[in-house]
Amino acid sequence: MKVSQIWSYPVKSMVGESIDTCDLSLLGIVGDRHWAVRDMERGGIRGAKRIGDLMQFSARTIADGSQHVLITLPDGSEVGSFDEDVHARISSALGVKVQLESLPADGNIEHFRRGASYESDPMVELRGVFGREEHEPLPNFAAFPPEIVEFELPPGTHYDCWPLMVMTTSAFDALQAALPDSVIDERRFRPSLVIDAAEPGHPEFGWKGLTATIGTAVVEFLDPCPRCVMPTRRINDSIPEDRRILRHIVRDLDQNVGVYARILQPGSCALGDSVAFH
Repeated sequence: MKVSQIWSYPVKSMVGESIDTCDLSLLGIVGDRHWAVRDMERGGIRGAKRIGDLMQFSARTIADGSQHVLITLPDGSEVGSFDEDVHARISSALGVKVQLESLPADGNIEHFRRGASYESDPMVELRGVFGREEHEPLPNFAAFPPEIVEFELPPGTHYDCWPLMVMTTSAFDALQAALPDSVIDERRFRPSLVIDAAEPGHPEFGWKGLTATIGTAVVEFLDPCPRCVMPTRRINDSIPEDRRILRHIVRDLDQNVGVYARILQPGSCALGDSVAFH
């Protein structure tokens, strides 16, 4: 098996960029999700689980050695993270007052605390976040780190859960075969790494507990990734909103697509690097 795709998402919940190489630290792909938006009305860092139109934005890093990014708005215009009007322009495009924020350099733990709920009923809130219908089960929360009970995100990162989400080319093929009328695009599923695998179906579901060397890094595979509402969101005219995708995932895949992973030994990886299980 080899690395087929590498994705970095400079701004949480916005479409990211496909890259040829990356450095992996203990916190994930270096530069990944360095930025995120804060809901200035309810508080808290928020993603497309709640502000769904974030997935109609895209972001790419500026190759000047800084952490700054260029953001493409849904109308095709661009704004930089360094621009004075960046917050106003993103807010106007979203219809929600937000502020673009970077990971705090001082380790400020308050940055990661939860904001106010969107719903008075916690079950309504959870069903909205996970896109579940009344008759469908909620995911197994044991797959998530315990910190997210108190915090919106694990302190120190803008990830929802774990640093890496890994998928196989086989998984994309299986999704397209099961959903021939749906647009199965990598941008819906937001993988960190896509592995070229010959085994059909979703072989990554069987990797829990295994470790592997990828490039010069060593990763540990965790639980399969329980899916929320995000894969159903509209990205553009070619990738429309599609609730059928989540119905298939919940009904036929035990609610999961892809597998979480964390980095045990930092290193680097590139397209074509082998994946060697230990």
